[in-house]
Amino acid sequence: MVTALRPHPQPDEVTRATSTAAELLEVLWGRASTAPASASQLRVLFILEHHDGINLRTLADSLASTPPSTSRLCDRLQAAGFLERVVGPDDRREIRLHLSSRGRSFLDDLRCRRERELQAVLALMPAAKRAALQEGLASFCHAAAAQIHGDVEVVGEQTA
Repeated sequence: MVTALRPHPQPDEVTRATSTAAELLEVLWGRASTAPASASQLRVLFILEHHDGINLRTLADSLASTPPSTSRLCDRLQAAGFLERVVGPDDRREIRLHLSSRGRSFLDDLRCRRERELQAVLALMPAAKRAALQEGLASFCHAAAAQIHGDVEVVGEQTA
C-alpha cells in the first residue's frame, strides 16, 4: 500500500509507490482486457505500432528473445490477423513485420477499455491530486525516455 506523502520523498519510497501503482494498473487493465492476445503478444503489437516494418531479428532483440521464439509468437499474431509479414524490398530473405488494420483496431479498442477503467479511478481523486499526478507522470515519462534513449543530460532536476 502507498504510504503517506512527504514533501521530499526518498527515491526508494517513490519506487515502492510506483511499483504498487504499476501493479494496480495491471489489475485494472486485466479487468479491461477481453484480449485474445497474451502479454508477450501485446508487447509485439506495441513494438510494431511504433516500428512499422521492423525485421524479425530486430524484433527478437527488442524482446530479448530468440528469432525462433519470436517467429512462433508472430505466427500466432498473424493467424489472429493482427500482423502481416512482407518480403523485404532489397533482400527477399528478410521479412518485414507490419501491424495489420485489425491489429491497429484491436489496440485502439484495448486502449479505450483501459482508459475507461483508469477514468473511473481518477474520478475518485481530488482535482488537485489529479493535476499533481499528471505533472509527476509527465516528468517520469520524460526521464524514462531520456534513460531509454541514453540522453542522460536531459534528465536533470526540472522546475514546475
